[in-house]
Amino acid sequence: MTELFKYEDERESESAARVRALEALLIEKGVIGSDSVDTVLGHFETIAGPFNGARIVARAWVDPAFRQRLIEDTPKAIAELDLPRGMEGAEGEHMAAVANGDGVHNLIICTLCSCYPWPVLGLPPYWYKDPVFRARGVREPRAVLKEFGVPLPDDIQVKVWDSSAQIRWFVVPERPAGTEGMSEAELAALVTPESMMGVALVAPPAQPVAAG
Repeated sequence: MTELFKYEDERESESAARVRALEALLIEKGVIGSDSVDTVLGHFETIAGPFNGARIVARAWVDPAFRQRLIEDTPKAIAELDLPRGMEGAEGEHMAAVANGDGVHNLIICTLCSCYPWPVLGLPPYWYKDPVFRARGVREPRAVLKEFGVPLPDDIQVKVWDSSAQIRWFVVPERPAGTEGMSEAELAALVTPESMMGVALVAPPAQPVAAG
C-alpha cells in the first residue's frame, strides 16, 4: 500500500466500532435480522469476490476470442463461464472490461463515490473511496500509479475509467512472462484485485530455487 493512501491504525478499529453500533441499532429497530450482516459477508467471501474476476482474466489470457467478446459485451461473455449466479446483480450491473496492452494501461476510479463491480472484485478497499485518490486519479494518474509501484514509460498511454451506477469497469491486466503452459487455475491464482483495478501489475510466478 502506497504511503499516500495509508491510514492510521486506529481508523479501521474505529470504523468497525461504529459499524457494530449501527448494526446493533438496526437489529434493535427490527430493520435487519441478527444474522443479516454475517449473511452478506459470507456471500462476498464465498460467492462474489475477486476470485471470480481472476477466473475471467485467466480465461481471457488463454482464449483470445473470449477476450474480444469480453471487451465487446462483458456481461454476455461472463455468462459463458460457470460462475455463481448473481454476477449481473448486487453492484454488478452494467459491468464492462478494458484490457491492458498495446501501449495502453488502464486505471479504474469512481469520482462520485465508490461504485465498484463487487461480484468480480469483492468489496472496495478504503483508499478507493478516499477523495484524494479519486481526485488525483483523474488529475495525475501517472503519478498515482508510480506511488502504487507501477511506474510507466512515457510511451505507455494511461486511460482512466470512471465507474458509476450506470457502468462499473474492471481491467484485464497483461499476462506476465513465464506463464506459458500454466493452467487456467494456476493463472487465476496470480491475479489480484489491485491488478484488475489497474493499480498493480500481475507478478510472474516465483521461480523454484535450484538445489545446491
